[in-house]
Amino acid sequence: MSSNAETRPPLPPFTRETAIEKVRLAEDGWNTRDAAKVSLAYSLDTRWRNRAEFANGRDEARGFLERKWKKELDYRLIKELWAFGGNRIAVRYAYEWHDDSGNWFRSYGNENWEFGEDGLMVNRYASINDMPIKESERKFRWPLGRRPDDHPGLSDLGL
Repeated sequence: MSSNAETRPPLPPFTRETAIEKVRLAEDGWNTRDAAKVSLAYSLDTRWRNRAEFANGRDEARGFLERKWKKELDYRLIKELWAFGGNRIAVRYAYEWHDDSGNWFRSYGNENWEFGEDGLMVNRYASINDMPIKESERKFRWPLGRRPDDHPGLSDLGL
């Protein structure tokens, strides 16, 4: 349990249903692009590997997210449960964004998550590849923010 008694349900050990819920909550949070809010899902001493960048602690994670969303404009993300067990969840995801020159990308990734008993993420290991796309090839066209419940997921989109 973290020292300041924060909790972030659902709590481990995860069932299939609670793992799916945890994944959707993470997707929803990241789609806000609010680094301060999103960082609250991580333990104070969280450890991240994101591509070749490392973050140690919630403050560094928040700084990473602030930099990310200044570069990755009009960011829209879909996450999907891959596997789970105990206090760990593996996800696959894709997100679309453009740079400040208007070049569009679809980034594909996998993450391994480990949670404390308080439901805060302690470890996050992400591997991501970027694929240039044309604006006309975009598949994530909902208004910025939470993905609508009726929008197809990754498997439905063939991603």
